[in-house]
Amino acid sequence: MQHEIRYIAIEGVIGAGKTSLARLLHERLRGQLVLEKFEDNPFLNRFYQNPERYAFQTQLFFLLTRYKQLQALSQQELFDEFLITDYIFEKDKIFAHLNLQDDELHLYDQLAANMEKNLARPDLVVYLQSSVDRLMQNIRQRGRDFERTMSKKYIRDLNDAYNYFFFRYKAAPLLIVNTTELDFVKHEDHLDELIREILKPDHVAVEYYTPMSRVSRDS
Repeated sequence: MQHEIRYIAIEGVIGAGKTSLARLLHERLRGQLVLEKFEDNPFLNRFYQNPERYAFQTQLFFLLTRYKQLQALSQQELFDEFLITDYIFEKDKIFAHLNLQDDELHLYDQLAANMEKNLARPDLVVYLQSSVDRLMQNIRQRGRDFERTMSKKYIRDLNDAYNYFFFRYKAAPLLIVNTTELDFVKHEDHLDELIREILKPDHVAVEYYTPMSRVSRDS
């Protein structure tokens, strides 16, 4: 049975291009665009300077902000127009398990589990997978002040955590896109092909896409 794609969530490690792709999709498809408001987190700069001290505050602020954003979306919007986001609610767990202590993580998991029950699932999650070197290059090029202190080790650990998470992800159909040699911002033909792949109506549980090559696995 074919399923129409309406709610598209873009995911990826810091520097993968998820917000850029979400904006480009919105330009083409219109509908509603929901972006993560990371710059509103008052603890984020302090977290990068002192992760152990500010991890829990940073994580709770992100959790509550993402929940409020996604909860506010009406069912009418989900069915009548495209909805494009540059994150999924569950992604917050990746950072929590990477940064929180055991007692903090236990409390966090209880809160997140209760919130998650009230949120709609995407019709498709697009995971932008990339190499650590490409991620570091993208981070340097955009030059955000609070990202200047990010180490290659942190991005490598985060990249491994994302891959581990999405290898086991089953909450929605998943399209894993190899973006190491893909530039959908500068090359319109790359974007056109990726959009065609995203919008096809017969996605299986897990699919892999690289430019000029597709491999699918129905899990």
